[in-house]
Amino acid sequence: MIERFLKQTHFTSEEDFKEHLQFIIPENFNFAYDVMDEWARLEPNKVCLLWTSERGEEVRTTYKQFKEQTDRTASYFQQLGIGHGDKVMLILKRHYQWWLSMMALCKLGAIAIPATHMLTKHDIEYRNNRASTKAIICCNDNYVTTQVAEAMPNSPTVKVLVAVNSMCEGDKAVPEGFHDWHKEWPNAPHFVRPEFANDNEDTMLMYFTSGTSGEPKMVAHDFLYALGHLTTGCFWHNLNEDSIHLTVADTGWGKAVWGKLYGQWFAGATVFVFDHEKFTAEKILRQIEKYHITSFCAPPTIYRFMILEDFSKYDLSSLKWCTTAGEAMNPSVEEKFFARTGIHIYEGFGQTETTMTLGTFPWIKPKPGSMGKPNPQYDVRLLRPDGTECEDGEKGEICIRIGDQKPIGLFKGYYRDAEKTKEAWHDGIYHTGDMAWRDEEGYFWFVGRTDDVIKSSGYRIGPFEVENALMTHPAVVECAITGVPDPIRGMVVKATVVLSDEYKSKAGPELIKELQNHVKHETAPYKYPRVVEFVDELPKTISGKIRRVEIREKDEEKVKK
Repeated sequence: MIERFLKQTHFTSEEDFKEHLQFIIPENFNFAYDVMDEWARLEPNKVCLLWTSERGEEVRTTYKQFKEQTDRTASYFQQLGIGHGDKVMLILKRHYQWWLSMMALCKLGAIAIPATHMLTKHDIEYRNNRASTKAIICCNDNYVTTQVAEAMPNSPTVKVLVAVNSMCEGDKAVPEGFHDWHKEWPNAPHFVRPEFANDNEDTMLMYFTSGTSGEPKMVAHDFLYALGHLTTGCFWHNLNEDSIHLTVADTGWGKAVWGKLYGQWFAGATVFVFDHEKFTAEKILRQIEKYHITSFCAPPTIYRFMILEDFSKYDLSSLKWCTTAGEAMNPSVEEKFFARTGIHIYEGFGQTETTMTLGTFPWIKPKPGSMGKPNPQYDVRLLRPDGTECEDGEKGEICIRIGDQKPIGLFKGYYRDAEKTKEAWHDGIYHTGDMAWRDEEGYFWFVGRTDDVIKSSGYRIGPFEVENALMTHPAVVECAITGVPDPIRGMVVKATVVLSDEYKSKAGPELIKELQNHVKHETAPYKYPRVVEFVDELPKTISGKIRRVEIREKDEEKVKK
């Protein structure tokens, strides 16, 4: 399949990849028709989706069956009045119907807006009005349907609501005002492909950012965004037609299309899904064992829980390749995972606005804690505030230079927000807002968000390097490093720490001193936290990312008082 979209499909070295990666860009590219339906023609009986649930359900879907089901879904949506350019919010957890909906909307040229099931009434209203949402397809979960229904009086553009039962719920009644997918979908008429042909520049997908530093922005992606993930699945995940790949991610976030959809199916791999409510490492390890998963991807947090398990209880012999992205990984986690499995974790970096921008590809030796090297799909530079390029070892902002044409995979802009778009993308450069430094071998190392970097006594201190040091102390479960105003130093480093149960009774001056000395020993002494605060939990976005901005704002308010 990938030979249709790449001039060269096999690479043997970093230099080979950098020099010869070149896309073949079709006119009017549509992933649903040009990849999924083409697989259905070429390999009709091959399993493309292996869906399971913690309720004991299991569905193996071939490419032929998937085409038939996505055609039916597209026809069902047409009956509901959904068509080209309409915005449709999907709040479906890991329900099987999310995959059908994503491909059906692609076939119709409608715009999918995946969203998490943790949204509140306010969150849903905000998204509906920012995007002019026309329809919401959501799981028939009491919390979700209640929040959606309560948002409707202040969501004038929404015309259609559909409630979706999970496989085991069957005929469970849906609330008043919602269409019943379970009853209506089977009766949809034969699908007739619309006459329109989408342009490559048309909007296919929109994601709201996680809002770590303000209200979520609306990221618009065109139809070539899917093509941009070919490198994610075929090379970073190192997949082929024999692979069974599991990515742990909620379908409401961008990581789902990174690991559960586009790149994996370019490779012809089987996408494995485990529909569950609450994560435990034991559940995931049992799935890897039972279904002979060959490739696994998860955020670093998941690996942190996994290494606490007794790996001798599981047969993980099928597992060959592991990757991580979503946040920076503590090197000690990778080292412990390798000691237990003999498998390195290949890190990657990207944003809601991009596909994978930096990565540790198969021909690059992993360095624990490093995000890897630039994906040649993008012209990645490390820049100073004045726009000049950083030297090795110097901290700068990860930026993407834009040539004559927007790189495949880069977003179109922030929908309906020209000002925010211009702030991030100007003078031929997209500014990621993420800081890193590059070593002498070309590996990139994460420092933090530009807003999070602390300037103290002339030093620039990245929060992640201090968090890394603190996380190696057994007392620390989670921590966030921020700067607090100081009349002498400008800013000083503050650590907001969640303690493990066994250390909570020891919270006090002695433990603070112990943690400070630990940081001095683990990293440069000037980086140690002069202020340490113990808390029960850290402020986070609904996607689980730490909101350091909230900690800073509270500290600034204390100073004003």
